[in-house]
Amino acid sequence: MADPLRGRAGSPPGRTAVVPAMSHSCWQCQARLTPARQALCDNHADLSFQAGLRGTLQDCNWKTQPKASSTLPVPLSEMRSSMLTVKRPFSTSRSSVDPKEIKKFQFLAQKWWDEEGEYSALHSMNDIRVPFIRDTLLNMSSNYHLGSPLSGVKILDVGCGGGLLSEPLGRLGASVTGIDPLEDNIRTADQHKSFDPVLAERLQYKSSSLEEIVEESMETFDVIVASEVVEHVADLEMFIKCCSQVLKPEGSLFITTINRTQLSYVLGIVVAEKILGIVPEGTHEWEKFVPPEDLERLLESNGFSVKTVNGMLYNPLWGSWSWTESTSINYAMHAVKSGAQGQSSPTDAPSETESKQHSATAGTAV
Repeated sequence: MADPLRGRAGSPPGRTAVVPAMSHSCWQCQARLTPARQALCDNHADLSFQAGLRGTLQDCNWKTQPKASSTLPVPLSEMRSSMLTVKRPFSTSRSSVDPKEIKKFQFLAQKWWDEEGEYSALHSMNDIRVPFIRDTLLNMSSNYHLGSPLSGVKILDVGCGGGLLSEPLGRLGASVTGIDPLEDNIRTADQHKSFDPVLAERLQYKSSSLEEIVEESMETFDVIVASEVVEHVADLEMFIKCCSQVLKPEGSLFITTINRTQLSYVLGIVVAEKILGIVPEGTHEWEKFVPPEDLERLLESNGFSVKTVNGMLYNPLWGSWSWTESTSINYAMHAVKSGAQGQSSPTDAPSETESKQHSATAGTAV
């Protein structure tokens, strides 16, 4: 049977991962492929589910309405024109850390490793985001190590939380530094890595913001990962600039986040938070969601070249993620920092330009 992490669930549409064969259980990436989830992967984005969800939304009497303080612009029929004038709040702070966001996550610091709890969707997201990072880096490299394909790669996991993404990257052989401004998150991450002696050697965690480590870490890292983070920062432009400063020339930046569309409001906030309770109510603010075109412009203005944009779809019935051509809800982006002419990349070989994919679909955001 084919390795599921090298098939649809692991690699974005239209890409063939050139990686060493791995076992079906894929302990390296912590994929939890139950029979139900495998069936979902085989079917990819289940269109029947989307149709059923739309029907549910249409039949709903919408007793759950946005609060008075919500920034959703009037009726959804007017959203298209209104979205042209909606802007992400600008912060005059010298920090990318939003104190309000810190307060939200303070109460959940002990629940990171509860796979059935508030962070269950992030646990299942590892099934596609870990292979996406792994395969992209291996396709840029001319050599790899069986069993530890990311050996020698220095990764910075920004907003690492309890280490949900840091740990599987460490198991792939990478040297991972996880930073998070919330000390309680770092304590949880440190405690969990102590259960595995191998991880204890490959992972280190710091209670710090990104801008606080810039001076000591200029052009230090081969890879930066910011997964489900940029929609929570106070100053996105400063955040991207700091990423560029600590990343080596020709280094890779991986981001997963949520688009700002009418669908992301309905499914990402109304359904996910208020109706289904996939994540705690108040976790997200719609006006802080980031359209991929805005993020791409910001990256390019800071010396990055965007290589890949892929849509992500969450199925709340199965509790699993899959790749989709749509970026209307969740999406993943890979960008490479420009480097000095003639300088080799951190992974020893240049990347081939990957196709960007944009369209429309339905799903539930986290």
